[in-house]
Amino acid sequence: MTHTTTDQPPRRASGAVVPVLAFAGIVVAVMQTLLVPVIKDLPQLLSTAPSNATWVLTSTLLSGAVATPIMGRLGDLYGKRRMLILSLAVMVVGALVSALTSQLLTMIVGRTLQGFAMGAIPLGIGLMRDMLPREKLGSAMALMSSSIGVGGGLALPAAALVAQHTNWHALFYGAAGLGIIAIALTLLVVPESPMRAEGSFDLAGALGLSTGLVLLLLPITKGSDWGWSSGTTLGLFGASVVVLVLWGLFELRIKAPLVDLRTTARPAVLFTNLASIMVGVAFYVVSLVLPQLLQLPKATGYGLGQSMVVAGLCVAPLGLTMMFTAPVYARLSARYGPKTTLILGLLIIALGYGGGLGLMDAAWQTIVTSVVLGAGIGLAYSSLPALIVGAVPASETGAANGLNTLMRSIGTSVSSAVIGMVLANTANNVGGIAIPTMHGFRVSFLIATAAVAAGLVLALFLPKAGRAPQLRASSEEDASLERAEEVLRGFQGRVLDSSGVPVPRAKVTLIDRRGRQAGATVSTEDGSYTLSVPSEGAYVLAAKASGHGPLASSATHSGEDEAVLLDLSLPGEVVSA
Repeated sequence: MTHTTTDQPPRRASGAVVPVLAFAGIVVAVMQTLLVPVIKDLPQLLSTAPSNATWVLTSTLLSGAVATPIMGRLGDLYGKRRMLILSLAVMVVGALVSALTSQLLTMIVGRTLQGFAMGAIPLGIGLMRDMLPREKLGSAMALMSSSIGVGGGLALPAAALVAQHTNWHALFYGAAGLGIIAIALTLLVVPESPMRAEGSFDLAGALGLSTGLVLLLLPITKGSDWGWSSGTTLGLFGASVVVLVLWGLFELRIKAPLVDLRTTARPAVLFTNLASIMVGVAFYVVSLVLPQLLQLPKATGYGLGQSMVVAGLCVAPLGLTMMFTAPVYARLSARYGPKTTLILGLLIIALGYGGGLGLMDAAWQTIVTSVVLGAGIGLAYSSLPALIVGAVPASETGAANGLNTLMRSIGTSVSSAVIGMVLANTANNVGGIAIPTMHGFRVSFLIATAAVAAGLVLALFLPKAGRAPQLRASSEEDASLERAEEVLRGFQGRVLDSSGVPVPRAKVTLIDRRGRQAGATVSTEDGSYTLSVPSEGAYVLAAKASGHGPLASSATHSGEDEAVLLDLSLPGEVVSA
């Protein structure tokens, strides 16, 4: 599989690209917490049993997990902007389906379509990598990555306000309206990425991964209802292991896999993904615990007796702080690197949960906890795409970030299941109603702290950051210096025709020994090109230009900090356009 550019030169990205993509990410994330304010009322609203009503939430989670890596790969193949718009369009259709029904099965179909939009997060990150200048990429990816938490946090008070004063179906109409706005802004502002993968979509791999994920996440989300030792739960876990192992073996044997497992096994990618699971666990705990604590009546002796709207407003600083953390992350990462920033974020999360154990006696204390946790989660979430992008070639940005987003989703799924079980097992039964206890809330915070500690250990195993100028530059001057360093570690030269005349805008693609794209560029007006190399070894430089025949030239780089000079001479015969 190789990567190349499209025949059309890319439009220059405007300053509005980042906020528009971040807005799309926030809109998508809203789907995850849209129904939180009415969870307890869903059985009555849908005229069904509580165990059936939970499928309204589970279906969104499952479809989001399945869609995320698949849409990332489709974006690499057919255009990230195109797939982003498709994801948002499917979400709008799903929201309208849910808005027009009170039947359980139809509602589940609508919610499944809404979850499909989760693939927009890695697609947005991929678009940013392809279009933005190096000095702006770090903060932009940080904001896009944090949009998952920002959307979830801001949706709570907004959804609570709507649900408390209007018909609950208005939630879906509002979500559809936001999706339409996001589509319109994307069409107007965001250009398509010029990068494309040459090859076909791995349909068998997509089906295998989807089946394995459903078999894995289904018992995680429904284990409390079915029983963790039941035959159904254990059988599905066992089946997921078998399917995912067979899927992995299949992916290793084909030329153009859905997920490049060899790349995923690199320490920088592997430990980042494992740490992502732990960050996902920690993020969801606060979203589950604080709203319940705030809304419990004061008669319990520990409940804070706040309304649904006030509870949402107290938790909203979690998302707002994550949003404002993005520029702070950019400065810290530029100076110390994303690994250090991830470790710092995890330490702040641990501080937030540790301090939160003693800050549960007043509404203002929950706000303090939300702010601290928002800062830590914002730094951690912002670091993850930077670590992934710095460790994979441009040809795998969409798929790699899709997999990383999936890891976070798995973390939130595990968090939901474990915390739900803890709160249920520690609850007091009053008049047939299970009332969560303060003991259960504190145990939940301790579980989150333990997850953060595990994430911190994993982060310490991350290798030292290599040269990643697209993530580390903090100014134009720094960017220029780092570009110069990058040139010293690759190939450079000119693209010429058969008579020695420079060929401008020729496409030059670097292919490694396994036939995968390792870099791509377009020659300048004087025919010059530069390509960095990820490691020493043998490569093929493929060049083509309108009106000339294609060229493939073999070359070897020793890995030393010096450029290999190589002019590429295109065949003289003219080919039809």
